[in-house]
Amino acid sequence: MENKYGAIYTKQHYGLVGKHSAVKVCHWTKSELTGGEGCYKGTFYGIHSHQCIQMTPAVNSCTENCSFCWRFNGFESMHISYEDDPEFILEESIKAHKKLLSGFKGNPKVSREKWEESQDPKHIAISLTGEPTLYSRLGEFIELATRRGFSTFLVTNGTLPMVLEKLSHLPTQLYVTVAGPNKKIFNELLNPTIGNAWENFNRTLEILPSLDTRKVVRHTLVKDVNMPYLDEYALMDRTAQPDFIECKGYVHVGQSINRLSSANMPPHPIIQQFSKELSEKLGYFYTSDRKESRVALISKDPTKARIDFSSLNGNLVQSASI
Repeated sequence: MENKYGAIYTKQHYGLVGKHSAVKVCHWTKSELTGGEGCYKGTFYGIHSHQCIQMTPAVNSCTENCSFCWRFNGFESMHISYEDDPEFILEESIKAHKKLLSGFKGNPKVSREKWEESQDPKHIAISLTGEPTLYSRLGEFIELATRRGFSTFLVTNGTLPMVLEKLSHLPTQLYVTVAGPNKKIFNELLNPTIGNAWENFNRTLEILPSLDTRKVVRHTLVKDVNMPYLDEYALMDRTAQPDFIECKGYVHVGQSINRLSSANMPPHPIIQQFSKELSEKLGYFYTSDRKESRVALISKDPTKARIDFSSLNGNLVQSASI
C-alpha cells in the first residue's frame, strides 16, 4: 500500500491490504486466544473472538471525524479512487490476519485447539476504521465472504443511505451508529464532512425496516454531551425498528483523549439505567450487558440474539436474517 500514514498504521499493528484496506487483531481476539474473555459480541450474539477478523475496506476514507473515535483518523477523502478487487481484499485480509496472529503459536497460554481454530476464522467484522460503504464493491465483498462461510457484521455511520438501499448483498448483521440525538449535537460530536449528513443519516433510519437482515442501532454514549436525551433516541429507534440496540459508553482511549476527557465516560450503572429506561419506552427487553465493555443490549426479541452458525455455509444468502 502506498500510504502516507503507512508507518503510523504499521506502528499501531495494522496489517495493510492493497490500496485502501487493513486488518487489526483486536484486544478480545488476543484475550480469548490466550484463555481469557472474548468480546461482548460473544456474550450477546455467540461470536467466537479468536475466530474473528477485524477489517476495513476504507482505511483512509470516512464521511465523519467522530470526537469519540479512538482510532487514528488519517482520513484523506470521501472517495476511493482506485479500488481493489473484493476477492483480493478478502484473501489478503485473511492472510494478513493470520500473519498478525503468527506470534501466538508458541505462546504457552494458547492451547493447540484454540490455535487451530484461530487459523480457521468464521467471522468478519467490517468495522475497524473509516466508512466501509465508501467502497463501491462492498456488496460483492460481503457475498464472497458469505459464500466462504463467514458471518459478517457491517458497521456504518449511516451517512450514505443510497449505498445501503442498493447493496447487492446484505451482511449477517448491520450496525448503524446513532450518537447524535439532534442535529446540533450530531454535527458537533460526529463532525461530518458532507453538508447533508444529518438528512442522510435520518434517511438511513427510515429505510432500515425494509432491509432484510439483522439490524442493530448502536448508541455511543458520551457523558455530558449526547445523553440521556431518551425521548429523542426513542423516536429515532421507533423509526429504525432495529432487532437490537446496543447502548455503549464512550471510553477515554486512543486518539479520542485529544478531544474528550475521562469525565465523559459514563459509568456502567448509568449505561444500565439508560438502557432499561430506553427499553421501557420502546417495549423492548433488557437482554444482557458487559461491565468491562461498558455496554448493554436491549432486544425486540431476546430469544433471537444469538446467531445460528450452523446455517452459515456456502449456500447462505440471507438465511441469517430474523
